[in-house]
Amino acid sequence: MSDDPILRIAAKGDGITASGAYVAGAAPGDALRADGSIARGPNYAAPACRHYGTCGGCTLQHVGDEALSDFVRDRVIHAARGQGMEPGILAPTHLSPAGSRRRASLRAARVGGAIALGYSEGGSHKLVDLKECPVLAPELVAVLGPLRKLLARRDGRFAVEIDLTLASQGVDVSLKGLTVEGLQQTEAMLDFARDNGLARLSLDQGYGPESLWEPDGVTVNLSGVEAPLPPGAFLQATLDGEQALVGAAVEWLKGVSPVADLFAGLGTFAFALAKAGAKVLAAEADQAAFLACKSAAGRSGLIVHPLHRDLFRNPLMPDELNRFGAVVLDPPRAGAREQVGRIAASTVKRVVYISCNPSSWARDAAQLIEGGYRLAELRPVGQFRWTTHVELASLFVRD
Repeated sequence: MSDDPILRIAAKGDGITASGAYVAGAAPGDALRADGSIARGPNYAAPACRHYGTCGGCTLQHVGDEALSDFVRDRVIHAARGQGMEPGILAPTHLSPAGSRRRASLRAARVGGAIALGYSEGGSHKLVDLKECPVLAPELVAVLGPLRKLLARRDGRFAVEIDLTLASQGVDVSLKGLTVEGLQQTEAMLDFARDNGLARLSLDQGYGPESLWEPDGVTVNLSGVEAPLPPGAFLQATLDGEQALVGAAVEWLKGVSPVADLFAGLGTFAFALAKAGAKVLAAEADQAAFLACKSAAGRSGLIVHPLHRDLFRNPLMPDELNRFGAVVLDPPRAGAREQVGRIAASTVKRVVYISCNPSSWARDAAQLIEGGYRLAELRPVGQFRWTTHVELASLFVRD
């Protein structure tokens, strides 16, 4: 029996052979031998992390950059073709580099008397105690050791959810599920925050996040505008990936105004477009994000008008949309079926759709095509390096 070549990577990360077999840990160009072993090919790369194969975070560390770029591109183009769409232009894949992730969600627990702090194993709730993480920004990695020591001084069993974000002032740490009682425990938390130069330390003890340490207001730089960063606010995973997505929107909408930025969040796209000369309406449902955007807009001197509006329950209607030269939308993973339907019924000339889910994007894009738009350009973005998580920027034009 001859070797069965690996042709491509499936959506969940397994290699697919010419015969249709799924092979974990295989890269395109590898081959499945008759004995079940893998003959490595030119697209195989030695994993960068000792936790590869156990940690559920980076399942594609064995794939070289060229094949990884192809995987991201293929996920996007297959989603488009599944709805009968072909892009006018398919741009090269943008991959974010290692060490660039500026936010992460981890867990910590006492396991057998020791503290385990890290991600879950693939397909399991069992914790992988991180010794390294090559995808995270060094500033985030530097906090893990001191945080582990802090938790090791706590008695009894506990399970803590940890959110880390790299803000303009440093690392923002949010802990959920850890009870802090009395002066000694409070001082230990404050010492940890001060000694490690944290931008903020928040605790969620069942009533939402409360700031325990925040010497200065915590902000994030969005195209040169410092916007307040509420605990848990959405932020693109890497600055590099954000710049790729924002750059696409600014390029495609050069000279277009006014622009409606829907699902605007903190103003990631709104401030960049306003700096490029557009008047921007920034619509967002989350109150904390809306207020942060409003605060930043007021200080920026840019023409950005934040609007607090739930676009799922109360989408902008065609007569409202018709006032704009273009629409930008960056909805959650589920997409924006109701809002996209209203856009398809409008006379807006250009739509920039940013998505973190090719499947829901393709479903929504089909509505735009049916409404008279064409897919002018598609840019795949892989800012979650070595994972199967894929993002994209797309331009739809009504001729």
